[in-house]
Amino acid sequence: MRTRNRINKAIMYIVLIALGLMFAFPFLYTLYTSFISMKFVNTLTSPANWTLDNYKTYFTNPAYDVQKWLWNTIVMTGIVVIGNLIINPMAGFALAKLEFPGKKIVYWIVVATMMVPYHMILIPVYVNMAEIGWLNTYMALTVPFLYQALYVFMLRQFFISVPGEFIEAARIDGLTKMGAFWRVVYPLARSSLITMSILAFAGTWNSYLIPSTLANNPEKYVLVVGLNSVKDMFFENTPMIMAGVVLTTLPILVFFFIFQRQYIEGVSSAGVKG
Repeated sequence: MRTRNRINKAIMYIVLIALGLMFAFPFLYTLYTSFISMKFVNTLTSPANWTLDNYKTYFTNPAYDVQKWLWNTIVMTGIVVIGNLIINPMAGFALAKLEFPGKKIVYWIVVATMMVPYHMILIPVYVNMAEIGWLNTYMALTVPFLYQALYVFMLRQFFISVPGEFIEAARIDGLTKMGAFWRVVYPLARSSLITMSILAFAGTWNSYLIPSTLANNPEKYVLVVGLNSVKDMFFENTPMIMAGVVLTTLPILVFFFIFQRQYIEGVSSAGVKG
């Protein structure tokens, strides 16, 4: 019996490793290709032939400003993630634990907005940004995205599971409702908040359509938009293209691997309740 269990476990590990390698291969190929020159493409070569020239070209060529695009991406992503960490939990907590007129209507409006693709409201957003003079600014790239209906819904589901006694005890100790939220309830949502942060980080960092629509000045390009604007210069240079892919993908992978345990816990605790 033990031998059979060991065999089954070994088979399971082999299958999981094979699946892991299969899904990791495209990125590993991209990473490897970004470190070689054009003459070694589609061949295996020793590390002695690897080079950082492809990345140096991006950061030193005066024809484009990758440093600026990278900084714009960091600023935009940081503001959006921080804004979502503040606004979405407050909205989710209000819908889960507070009583106010029209609460159910507000909740169903939030749910309904989850079903509307952002592409459908992109033109109205563009018109609004143009009318208030925010085009080609950080405000246009961040303010409309500080709130996300999906994350409000997800956090509401978590806050419903928080015992009301915690809030009542905090109120007895002299805290206001906001104080009870920030000092008692908010820390309990750590896993859900990290899950939301990873999703918001990935969605914002790799966003192309919205930044390219709201900012057409190269000075305000984000990394994805900027690299796409110069891709024709390297159309036949596969290593340069792969280096650009790594620049846009690697930060997301690093962010995920740092918080992967909390991400899994957050997904597990975000089931539909109430």
